[in-house]
Amino acid sequence: MAERVDTQALLRLVTWLSPAFPVGAFSYSNGLEQAVHDGHVSDIESLRLWLETLLCHGSGWNDAVLLGEAYRGFGEPVQLQSVIELAEAMAANCERHMETMLQGEAFLAAARHWPHTVLDRLGERTAYPVAVGAVAGAHATGLEPAIAAYLHASVSNAVSVAIRCGVTGQRDGVGLIAALEPTIAAVARKASAASLEDLGSATIAADISSLRHETLHSRLFRS
Repeated sequence: MAERVDTQALLRLVTWLSPAFPVGAFSYSNGLEQAVHDGHVSDIESLRLWLETLLCHGSGWNDAVLLGEAYRGFGEPVQLQSVIELAEAMAANCERHMETMLQGEAFLAAARHWPHTVLDRLGERTAYPVAVGAVAGAHATGLEPAIAAYLHASVSNAVSVAIRCGVTGQRDGVGLIAALEPTIAAVARKASAASLEDLGSATIAADISSLRHETLHSRLFRS
């Protein structure tokens, strides 16, 4: 029975965080397109460094902490509402706000195929990591696996962005995803034991790239 439950949890995480799940992740770059344009990311090594930094010290880390807090608080309306409000307030700029809120809205709409009362507590406007965390908590997927799956999906999307921007090819892109597995696992493990007091970032270049992307003349992505 335990093995069957674990398999169900795995299937749900794989589905919710699949590129095919209709959240529109493919249309966002989280500032990476601007970083490529400005020459901060120009090859596979600089892409690796960019993604590792975001995972450990930037938006990836903060998303993981917020996801964990939502996972633990899915059954506590007051606690969950405070996380919802904090996650939206932490969006550093207009495009980052659009990215996380619209993906969260789309995620919750699609997640109604797995009915649960938590969906009514979340409403329609919820930041993406909070939406994923609360729904994963409601379905008892396991916190650390949920964070790891979320971060893996974020890295995979970023690699896809880099491929479309001409930074790397598919073979090296897949190799980078494989190489980042230990980092993703370590961040997921650390974030699963973290609290809101551990929120914080030090990725100034990434934040500036996200801001500058608002005025990039010709672009492929919405953020």
